[in-house]
Amino acid sequence: METTRHFVATVYVVNDGATLLHEHEKLDMWLPPGGHVDRDELPHEAALRECYEETGLTPELVADSGGLESETARSLPEPHQFLLEDINVNDGEVGHQHIDHVYYGASESRTVDPAGDDETPAEAWEWFTADDLESRAGELPTDVVEVGMDAIETVQNG
Repeated sequence: METTRHFVATVYVVNDGATLLHEHEKLDMWLPPGGHVDRDELPHEAALRECYEETGLTPELVADSGGLESETARSLPEPHQFLLEDINVNDGEVGHQHIDHVYYGASESRTVDPAGDDETPAEAWEWFTADDLESRAGELPTDVVEVGMDAIETVQNG
């Protein structure tokens, strides 16, 4: 079986010690906002676009941008996590994977109002504190708990 890989970008939105998650219908798991990087898009732009479409929020990324700038190259905001995620596994073989650029973002608001078409409704999104992530770890993917807690700590400690 040939494995296909797609680039995706995710942002763990943090406000007042909590991060935003929803139960993804297609994947049947709790996830933060994110999605595929379009052909003409940079990963951090995709993360912010997907976040806005899915939640209506426009967080400020908490990301080092490096200092390189020349006539031919420049540094980009660095993801906090860079993950290879198995999406489609059949009979022990991986058919599809996501190469995920995971960013953390600080939001001034908790008001979820999806801006895109056919998005998960606002009431399906939940804010999870670090305690919530720990207490509901049995229903959340392990990486979502770990990265969510890191995002909360990183954004709070700015």
